[in-house]
Formats: sequence, structure tokens, C-alpha cells
Amino acid sequence: MSQQALNSAKSLFAAYRAALDTLDADIGAPFLQALSLIQNSNGHVVVSGMGKSGIIGRKISATLASTGTPSLFLHPAEAIHGDLGMVRQGDVILAISYSGDTEEITRLLPAFERLQTHLIAMTGNPNSTLARHAEVVLDIAVDREACPLNLAPTTSSLNSLVLGDALAVALMEMRGFQEEDFAATHPGGSLGRRLLTHVRDKMRTQNLPYVSGDASVHDALLSMTEGRLGMALVGTPERLDGIITDGDLRRLLVSGSDLAKVTVAEVATAQPLTIGPDVLMADAEARMLEARVQCLVVVDAAGGVAGVIQIYE
Repeated sequence: MSQQALNSAKSLFAAYRAALDTLDADIGAPFLQALSLIQNSNGHVVVSGMGKSGIIGRKISATLASTGTPSLFLHPAEAIHGDLGMVRQGDVILAISYSGDTEEITRLLPAFERLQTHLIAMTGNPNSTLARHAEVVLDIAVDREACPLNLAPTTSSLNSLVLGDALAVALMEMRGFQEEDFAATHPGGSLGRRLLTHVRDKMRTQNLPYVSGDASVHDALLSMTEGRLGMALVGTPERLDGIITDGDLRRLLVSGSDLAKVTVAEVATAQPLTIGPDVLMADAEARMLEARVQCLVVVDAAGGVAGVIQIYE
């Protein structure tokens, strides 16, 4: 039984590879025409499909929207009950239907024409109703579905997804879509936080641990414990004379020194790594990784202490 299951999976993988090879070999002018329609449009790419095609369509729409191409998904059954109001003149419709004769899709074609939209068909039947009404036809035809019964949309769904992603990626490159643009549409993700967040947004400014240079290391230890930053600032908010870290304390302990008799100035780093408050967190993180430190002192234009940034809390 287990070997039979593995063989079924491998058969599907083989069918997928063959489908992608065919898709790769046949891609050409229609794909470029579809790109041109989308790039020259001032509206949205409205993706529509029923059933499995609709699920794939939602993903394509989401990928387009997150990579710089305004897009939304229109459920064809809901469209005829009011959601057609989402469509505006000049929008590009990307309609997905393997047969090209899905009733819910074909019922919308007259409305799309009245709204003077541009229609791209993603179908496996170039002679279908959908294909005849489209300005551009993207062929997703397969010899057979990977499903053993040749019924469940499998290989055809793969072709639809890959073509949709190919459109999104090609449009990204055509528009010069950069990492910063991606971050702008993903402010809640890790990339967005890194590329949109500045040091001033994350730095700690309250209850920073300060010690004087002539204080004992024992006193510095108490300040560090209260500050919970693994370090203490030597000097004052107006003048930074250095920092003392828990690493400095460990080295003193290993050497057998008396913490009560050694002064902070004797072990502190006089010129610690600092950073400005307007620096991006991505740059702050890179600097900390390179220096292998946990904290950076944030200094303002006058050289005073503005705060402390700690990446690995």
C-alpha cells in the first residue's frame, strides 16, 4: 500500500513536470500581450474564477496586489448579485475557466463588454465562449489531469497558478519593483518592520542605566541589573564616556579581580559602537550582527544619548 501511494505521488510529480515543460515551451506572444494590457491599464486587475479556478484566482490576485499591481478578486456568482460594482471602466479582467464555458463566467461577459474592460482569458479551450470574447488567450491546456480519474483539477490548476505568478513576477521587473516597495505593502511582516522601521521607533529611552567612571564595577553591576540591558552607560545623557557590559564583568571575574576595588573607567569601552535615531532597523541589525553585539547606543546630532537599541531581547 505504501509503495502504491508513493508511486501515485511520483506520477503526479511527473505529470506536473511535463505540464510545466509544455507551458514553458509554448509561452510567447499572448503572454507579452497580457503584460502589455495590464501595464498600460490605470485600473485594477480583476481576477475571477469558479471553484478550484476561483481558489487559484484569489492567490493570483493576492500575489499581484502584494507585488505592485493593484488587483482584486471577483467571485462570479456574487458578481451578478451586486459585486459587479467592483469593476470599473478600463480594468483588466483575468478570467480563469479551463473549459472556457463556465456558466457563472460567461454570464458576466456582456457586462464586462458594457463596462469597456479588457479581458484576458486563462483557459484550456481556445475555441470556447470565454476565449472568443477575450482580447488575449493564455493557454493552460493539459493532456490530462494528474488525478487518476482525469477529473479533479490538478495539472490545469498548476498551470493557472504558474502563469499567474509569471505575470506578477514579470510585472515586478517591468516596473522596477524593489525590496522597499515590497515592504511598503507588507508593513506587518518582518521585512516591512526591518525596512520601514527606524531606530527611533524601537529604541529604549526610559530608565537607562548610567554609572560614573570613578564608580566601582560592583556599583556598575547593580545598575546593569536594574537596567536589564546587559550593559551600563558611562557618563551622563549629555556626555557619553563609554559603556561597560556583562562581558566585561565576566572577564573580571575570571581574572579573580575584586569588583569592589576596580573602577568602571578601568574596564569600560571608551568608544562604544553608536548609531543615529534615523537609521533603519535593517541597517542597525546588520551592524550588530557584524560587530556581534546585543546593544547599540543611540546618539543624537549633538552627541548626547538618545536611547539604546537592543535587537536580541
